[in-house]
Amino acid sequence: MTRTLLDIAGVVRRPPSLRDSILLIIDHQLEYRIGGLVLAGIEDAIRENQRLLKLARAAAAPVIHIVTYGRSGSPIFARSSPLSAIVPELAPLAGECVIEKDLPSSFAGTTLAEAIAQTGRRSLIVTGFMTHMCVSTTVRAALDHGFECTVVAAATATRDLPDPLGGGAIPAATVQRIALAEMADRFALVVENSESLAPFAQ
Repeated sequence: MTRTLLDIAGVVRRPPSLRDSILLIIDHQLEYRIGGLVLAGIEDAIRENQRLLKLARAAAAPVIHIVTYGRSGSPIFARSSPLSAIVPELAPLAGECVIEKDLPSSFAGTTLAEAIAQTGRRSLIVTGFMTHMCVSTTVRAALDHGFECTVVAAATATRDLPDPLGGGAIPAATVQRIALAEMADRFALVVENSESLAPFAQ
């Protein structure tokens, strides 16, 4: 039987209560929807994020929005580009925290750790884009800061990647499954969708 490192260590993780957690949405920007990095399954993932936002707001859970901006001259996520805007359906409400970054980790060079600390909460429900890149890197960094992460698989998405060894492309579905499996091995509880959290919302 194949087990995760968390299983071997005897760590039991259950979906957290939204009422006691923070919803962290990473890089939910138009670049991934209609720009230079359109992701596989992006529309379904956006709808799942909408459901999670509704649940989090109903439970009065803090919501933190992470947005990325490329460095000067970048062909993607340029600050001046309309494609760097947050997807309209996932736009922040007044009072919700928005943090900018320019590296894959949402903690690197940002005030995210301080923003989380101000809430008094340690549990993060993490969604967004791309699964193998900024979501994974952020979840790994969260462990270093002592936070517990739950990743909602249906609210994440990624893309085909070039195979650096065999040539050709590794399909997005394969990249997605492997990225989620890597996080679940040590760094996060991975749940299927918002329905996995809804019973714990109150």
